[in-house]
Amino acid sequence: MPDPLAWIDEAADAWARRGLGRGLVALGGATPGRVSRDGRVLLNFASNDYLGLASDPRVVEAACSAARKHGWGSGASPLVSGWREPHEELAAALADFERVESVALFPTGFAANLGAIVALVGPGDAVYLDRLNHACLIDGARLSGARLRVYPHNDSNRLEAILTRDRGRFRRSLIATDGVFSMDGDVAPLADLADLASRFGAMLLVDEAHGTGVHGPDGRGAAEACGVAGRVDVKVGTLSKALGSVGGFVAGSRRLIGWLVNHARPMIYSTAPPPSAAAAASMSLAILRAEPWRRARLWELAGTLRDALPGLGLPAPGPGGPIVPVVLGGPDAAVGRSARLLDRGCLVPAIRPPTVPEGTARLRISLTAAHDRADLDRLIAALGEG
Repeated sequence: MPDPLAWIDEAADAWARRGLGRGLVALGGATPGRVSRDGRVLLNFASNDYLGLASDPRVVEAACSAARKHGWGSGASPLVSGWREPHEELAAALADFERVESVALFPTGFAANLGAIVALVGPGDAVYLDRLNHACLIDGARLSGARLRVYPHNDSNRLEAILTRDRGRFRRSLIATDGVFSMDGDVAPLADLADLASRFGAMLLVDEAHGTGVHGPDGRGAAEACGVAGRVDVKVGTLSKALGSVGGFVAGSRRLIGWLVNHARPMIYSTAPPPSAAAAASMSLAILRAEPWRRARLWELAGTLRDALPGLGLPAPGPGGPIVPVVLGGPDAAVGRSARLLDRGCLVPAIRPPTVPEGTARLRISLTAAHDRADLDRLIAALGEG
């Protein structure tokens, strides 16, 4: 009988010949800013644990305590019996932090974006997407059945032209954007987008996955940094980056969250996240608010690294936070540079297409508050050695 999966061999070989083959590598124990691999302790510049909270003893103990009381798994979807006290407490704490009426929790940030978009728009509607939006925003828009409109990266003038052309053509309109773009670390022009949403009667969704805990004077994200936090209709966040746990959330008005609880399928039909994960996120959120020095250190380290790159003969990224891309061009250049950094004790990932556009393979350096100046100096020295 013919093998129905035989096509994979040829396609995988072609993928590998382009330098795009990837595989899973099991890492060992982790401490803030460090991770073990093959018996070596590496400086970890590959993590989105921006505030160094994922292995903070207080966060770990909060998770363990909740697991002892509630068990590990929640056992059901939130609307059945999976919504436990730690979930309720986390949702209330996030609503207070975000200064909104209510919050819905999801298994992941990907699920939060997917669920929100599909619950808000459908056939007969339109979704307007930045070309460099994260995959979850793109997939949510496609899955919704709404008409997709893609505008050039951070080009609010082009978006205005598209909205003007489309005026009156659709039942509902949604502008969806990353707040902080995950591969470049730059911030969307959120003030312009908020103005356009208001002028054209569109909903505005901002994914703050890489903004929460990092950007804005209180760490409430890119929308706060741009002065438009109160003008974002749908604010999506993750618990798995600066908050060091796992899961996602949508923050907004009570009527929005009530609608999502009834119509966001990734939440309705998924088992609720473990209660211990919710308890860990609550502890991280409390630490974020009580220890602003973490955010200050993060930005200081990011500025120092950006200032050092031109002197090493490397392209300097624009101003921004802890995501520091070093664009090298082809996949082989990025993979080779990543391997040499690994030899020097620094874990820095090579990011290749399709995650980034062709010709922009890069090192993606992620700094955390768990790093100190000595760690950064070691990374800069390793980068200078080629």
